[in-house]
Amino acid sequence: MENEYPTLHGIGNMKMEKHPIPALGPHDVLLKMSKVGICGSDLALVYKGRQGDFVPPFPMGLCHEASGVVVQCGPKVKHLEVGDKVAVEPGGPCRVCSFCKSGKYNNCPDACFHAGPSPIPGCLARYFKHTADLCFKLPDNVSLEEGAIIEPLSVGIHACRRANVTLGSSVLICGAGPVGLVCLLSAKAMGATNILVTDIRQNRLQTAKKMGANDTLLVKTETPEDLAKKVAEVIGCQPEITLECSGAESSIRTGIFATRSSGTVVLVGIGNPEVKLPIVNAAVREVDIKGVYRYIDYYPIAIDMIAKGLVDVKPLITHTFAFEDYKKAFELCKTAEDGVIKCMISCD
Repeated sequence: MENEYPTLHGIGNMKMEKHPIPALGPHDVLLKMSKVGICGSDLALVYKGRQGDFVPPFPMGLCHEASGVVVQCGPKVKHLEVGDKVAVEPGGPCRVCSFCKSGKYNNCPDACFHAGPSPIPGCLARYFKHTADLCFKLPDNVSLEEGAIIEPLSVGIHACRRANVTLGSSVLICGAGPVGLVCLLSAKAMGATNILVTDIRQNRLQTAKKMGANDTLLVKTETPEDLAKKVAEVIGCQPEITLECSGAESSIRTGIFATRSSGTVVLVGIGNPEVKLPIVNAAVREVDIKGVYRYIDYYPIAIDMIAKGLVDVKPLITHTFAFEDYKKAFELCKTAEDGVIKCMISCD
C-alpha cells in the first residue's frame, strides 16, 4: 500500500512523492488524513527555508495541524478503534529524558516533529502513521475541520497559561493572524476582560472584533514607543500581559514598552533569530519576558473547550482547498489576500 504526500526539496520547491506505508508498531495507528491547516511556520519553511534559527533537513514533509480517521490499529492500542475521528498531536517525545519525565515534553531534545525528513511524511498526506496516544478522539459535535485547529488552539492555551491570564486580566495581543486569534479565544475563555488586538490589516482586526476582542488598533507607521502610548489610551491602562504573536521586531519592542511594570510579555510568534530589544526598559520595570514552544498536554483541554462551546474556531477557516491544489493553498496564504486567515486542505 502506497502513501502520497508533498515534500519540500528546497525553498519554494514542493513535489508530490509516493512511498510505501511502513508497518505499524504495537502502539501505532494508521490514519486516513482528513483536514490539514497551513501554519505560519509552514510558510516560513517553504518560502524562507527556515523558521527562526531552525533550518530543516531537505527533503521534508509538510504541515502539522491535522485531523484524520483511524483505519488501522496496532495490537496494543486500546483507546481508539477503526472509524474514530481524531486530532493529531504531531510530536514524538523520547519519553525518557528529564524534560519528558518532568512533564515538559515540548522541550525534549530528542523529539521528532512532523513534518520530518523524507520519506517521513508531514501531516499533509493521504495516510499518516502515528503513535496512538498522541491521537485524540473527537466528540460527535466537533468536526474534523475543528479537529485540525486543535493544534494552534493548544498553542494559544499554552501561551495564556505561561502568561498567567486569569479573571479580569488586561491583555494586549500583537498580531491578528491565526495564532493571535487563538490566543484571543484562549484569553477570553480564561477570564480576560480587557483585550486589545493590534495588526497591520484592517480585515483581520474586524475578525478579531467578531471573535471577542474588546478593542482593536490598526498599526501604521508609529514608533513602538508611540504605539505603546496609543495602546494605553485605547484600553485605559497599560496591559498586565502582552502576547506577541507576529514575531516582528517592532512589535516585540511595542509589547515591552506597552506592558505595565511587573507585567509579562510572552513571545508566541517566531520571526528573525536575532532582534534588538529595549531589554533595560524591561529589566528596570520588572517586566518578565517568556517564550512559548508548542504546548504541553493541552489537546484534551482544547477539544473540551470546543465541544462545550467555550470557543468558536470556525471563523478562522476562511479558505478550503483539495489535496491536489496544495500549492495554490500555500500561494494564497503567502499573499494573505482575499481576507485569508487559515487555509484548510482537504485530504479526503
